Amino acid sequence: MVTAAPDEVPNALVDQLEIGGVMVIPRGTRTHQLRVLRRTASGMKTLDTLPVRFVPMTGTPKR
Repeated sequence: MVTAAPDEVPNALVDQLEIGGVMVIPRGTRTHQLRVLRRTASGMKTLDTLPVRFVPMTGTPKR
């Protein structure tokens, strides 16, 4: 679970998911959408769920 909202989901975080891995992350600028990403053997599955409010992500995620 990522607890700060970036404008877009950072590739540095997505690249860390193994097959079967799940990441829940709020995404957006003023209005945030809770996004669930799941890596499967066939690729990345993405589901936008509900509107939420989180603090903005500052800086750049590091690997």
